[in-house]
Amino acid sequence: MKFVAFERAKQGTGASRRLRITGRTPGIVYGGSGEPQLIELDHNALWHALKKEAFHSSILDMEVNGQTGKVLLRDVQMHPFKQLVLHIDFQRVDANTRLHMKVPLHFSGEENSPAVKADACLVNHVMTELEITCLPADLPEFISVDLSGLTKGVSLHVNDITLPKGVTVVTHGKPNPVLVSVAAPVEEEVAAPAAAPAAEAPAKGKKK
Repeated sequence: MKFVAFERAKQGTGASRRLRITGRTPGIVYGGSGEPQLIELDHNALWHALKKEAFHSSILDMEVNGQTGKVLLRDVQMHPFKQLVLHIDFQRVDANTRLHMKVPLHFSGEENSPAVKADACLVNHVMTELEITCLPADLPEFISVDLSGLTKGVSLHVNDITLPKGVTVVTHGKPNPVLVSVAAPVEEEVAAPAAAPAAEAPAKGKKK
């Protein structure tokens, strides 16, 4: 995915505020062997790009002054209540340096699984993205997860899926995290009829 940025000469709060008034968003590109580079982007174009999943999870081609470089989106600062991007950060990509990224999971086949089709189970997507490490050339835009084999009472773990070539999952010490859990449907319990009150024992006659 490609986008166009422009060199930014001035920095500081006042300069950034004036830039936003003109419909531009300030940003920075850091990492790699070069110095941090101040940039600005057209806000409307950036706003629409941020709505695309690929802009967040894939390597981007950034054009500045007619030259194109590889970058990754690293941080976006949004206005607390306005539809306004305040600042954006990118990181330069080195082809020989492994990346740490969060990649979205794309689930499919859930409705055809025995768990759903035969047993009407409830399927919960415990994780919607995976943190991975890989070389830039191996970075997937997303990871596909086939749920057509789900069965009642059996969860799907990280070790159960096939990862793209060159991709390793970062689990932060968890041996085999759950991706999808399967729960049986909750059956409504029919309340049992209340027991009839015990008959009162007949009163004993008084001794004369």
